[in-house]
Amino acid sequence: MIYTQKSPALLIIGLSMLAIWSGVETGLLNPLLEHLSPDKPYKYLNEVSSLPLYFGVIAVVTGCWHWLGTHKAGHLDYYSSTIAGGMLILFITMLIRWFIAPQIEVMSTGIGLIGNTGKYVHELLGLNYVVLGIVTGIIIVNVFKVPGWAQNGVRLSRLGLKTGVILLGALYSAAELKNLGGLSIIMIGIFVLGSVGIVLWIGSRRKISNSMGGVLSAGMGVCGVSATVAVAPVVQAKPVEIAYTIGTILLWGVGCMFVFPIIGHLLDMSYVQFGAWAGTGILNSAQVAGAALAFQPDGIETLMVAEIFNITRVLILPVIVLWLAIWYVKKEGAVSSEVNVGHVVITKFPVFVLGFICMFALSTTGAFAPASHYQGKYFGNTQAQGFKQENLLNSAQIGVLRAEINSIDRTEHRAAMRSLIENGKIMTVEDDNAIRSIINASALSGQAIEILSAAHHAVRHTAEKIEAFRQWITWLFAFGLVGLGMQITVSAMRQAGGEPAIIGGIVGFIKAALSLAVVILIVDDTV
Repeated sequence: MIYTQKSPALLIIGLSMLAIWSGVETGLLNPLLEHLSPDKPYKYLNEVSSLPLYFGVIAVVTGCWHWLGTHKAGHLDYYSSTIAGGMLILFITMLIRWFIAPQIEVMSTGIGLIGNTGKYVHELLGLNYVVLGIVTGIIIVNVFKVPGWAQNGVRLSRLGLKTGVILLGALYSAAELKNLGGLSIIMIGIFVLGSVGIVLWIGSRRKISNSMGGVLSAGMGVCGVSATVAVAPVVQAKPVEIAYTIGTILLWGVGCMFVFPIIGHLLDMSYVQFGAWAGTGILNSAQVAGAALAFQPDGIETLMVAEIFNITRVLILPVIVLWLAIWYVKKEGAVSSEVNVGHVVITKFPVFVLGFICMFALSTTGAFAPASHYQGKYFGNTQAQGFKQENLLNSAQIGVLRAEINSIDRTEHRAAMRSLIENGKIMTVEDDNAIRSIINASALSGQAIEILSAAHHAVRHTAEKIEAFRQWITWLFAFGLVGLGMQITVSAMRQAGGEPAIIGGIVGFIKAALSLAVVILIVDDTV
């Protein structure tokens, strides 16, 4: 079978990308960029002046070959056919990130703040490039349909998401993983085991089959589709029961992707709080990433927290598979002799999680940044480490801090402030952590908080490799989530079925509501 279709579409996409680059380079697009970013520099200028050139050239060259070349069945044909769909997703992502989302922000800002929320419409509803990209993908697949020449490439988007998760491993330090990992194990353990148990309990009373209850409990409790696929052979789930479960996960998860960020902004949740909630309450890995980036579209701190919780949940998968195997044996009397639980766990375990763990292991050795880095940044307060003398506090700034130091209650925080006043810069990692806590507490004046923030940023430097990872991660997830939208069909969500949808909705709501309450009560604003 020949997968590559003769079409000028990829060539047109490439020429369009080059036209954007040319418009920026020649200044033709300057009025548009100024309109999209009034009173401040256009934040995507570096991207829009480089990425369309690189990918435009690739798309033009490949597009000419797709349209005019001769193609034969084989591996080259199969893999090269994915380029057209991948470039379509990338082009849509570029348009939304660079032009459409900023225009909506301009319109939203023009309307003004909403009530006493202190936020604009686009902030409350999460109308950023992540959400708009997913919605665009959903509209394309359900209204216009994905064109034949792009279908093979649209599947590539899942690879983008998984690659992004793997690269995230390079951004964690041992201290972060220790703090977040301990919390995630407790929360995920309680909510995963609890969700599985509730599904099984409700299922027994709603008289659904044991195989349906087993596969639905794994999908709703652990990690969505991956858990569904892993548990299906153990509980001898029928194809229709797998379809029902995946439909339920899709229906609930898509709603969560859009609703969670809105609730997060209304409750003014921190990045850590929202990441913990999304990683616990949302079912599928892609949906977790979508909600985290929708909440914080121009940073990855929320995504980092959410993925730690999500990966912790995936790591519990072998335990759940074993539990459901034993449960099914007791319910049915026997499991098919052809089912090897150990083999199922090994073959169905998500490989990207192992990639994440490997990248984290390299990160702890200092391969990408000093091993003590925090969220990709390392501490350094000497010139050799990157500190600039002009960042020393001046007498006026020191005067502001000295006047407000008595407003600080905790002894260690006050000691860190005294050290900053005496030296004009933060001297130790411990002092930096204390200063960050003071900033997050917001107990001082706005001027003092601004001075402390500048002092913190002066001693926290991002390693070049980490900065490159952050940029690639943002684009990999943006690319993957637009492609995810192009794979969400109304017909797939209709597969949820009556009983599975009801049970899944009940358990999903309970997990989301209770995990939100726990996060608000016990999760701190910092790591």
